[in-house]
Amino acid sequence: IEQMASDFMKLYPAANILVATEKDFAASKRKLFISRIATGEFDCVIMSQEQFKKIKISPEREKKFIEEEIDNIDRELLLLKHSKTRGHSVKSLELKKKQLAVKLTQLLGDIEANADTDNLSFEELGIDALFVDEAHAYKNLPITTKMNVAGIASSNSQAALDMLAKCQYINEISKEHNVVFATGTPVSNTMGELYVMQSYLQPSALRKAHVDRFDEWAANFGEVVTELEMNVQGSDFRFKNRFSKFVNIPELMT
Repeated sequence: IEQMASDFMKLYPAANILVATEKDFAASKRKLFISRIATGEFDCVIMSQEQFKKIKISPEREKKFIEEEIDNIDRELLLLKHSKTRGHSVKSLELKKKQLAVKLTQLLGDIEANADTDNLSFEELGIDALFVDEAHAYKNLPITTKMNVAGIASSNSQAALDMLAKCQYINEISKEHNVVFATGTPVSNTMGELYVMQSYLQPSALRKAHVDRFDEWAANFGEVVTELEMNVQGSDFRFKNRFSKFVNIPELMT
């Protein structure tokens, strides 16, 4: 954080910046620091990823976000109903839907009880641009898919979901101009990570090209092959589906 603040001041000597320390986000001081962001005239606020995660989006936006995720899963389940490939895909989607439903019930309970009303939400801070360093930390965004292919993130990363909700807000108010991701490894483990990065940064471009659903994106830009692989015990072989390469790369770059 200190290095980023130092570099920022070298580039913009006249800037009025606010730099978060560990003490600022202690439970007793967090509310005061967040209030300073909202009331001050700062050109930039610099904080760690852990601190950023502690600033919550509004319950109303979180509710809408969860409901949209449940709708996406329902669409995939409907498509699977008329598909030959079921089994594992249906079970994983239904489990994910159940987890989201539990989260939604808890959230609605908090709203009903007016919990956390003293804390300002992310939308109330006056932030109109987001620069995320080491953005690969958010690559584990859970992907809703009916495909049974190795290497697609299914973990329920709360940090990634929180980042997506905040990016959606900034994209809305800036027409997708004010979210910047910096990373040396946008794609490091699986091809699906490129779809994740696009979901954060250019959702309207994906919608316009009709590839905002992962399965549509994968059908256009990825090639799935079935290969014989040794199991983790090293005692036997099994067939495994996985993305082998990108295709239609000029269109993907466009």
